[in-house]
Amino acid sequence: MAELRLGSLNYVALMGRVTQEPELKYTPKGTPICNFNIAVNRRWKNKETEEWKEETSFFRVTTLGRGA
Repeated sequence: MAELRLGSLNYVALMGRVTQEPELKYTPKGTPICNFNIAVNRRWKNKETEEWKEETSFFRVTTLGRGA
């Protein structure tokens, strides 16, 4: 059975707009946690109608430690 390597599953690169003020908190041990939302637009051309379409996706992001 192949070994599952979770480290490669935790990396995502998203480019978008922050939709609200980031929220910074700390755990009881002092580790920072930052929560924020971003909006990412996607634009494409419909092959059947030759019409441009646009779609926005919203993502909730949580960072821990130094990234926060």
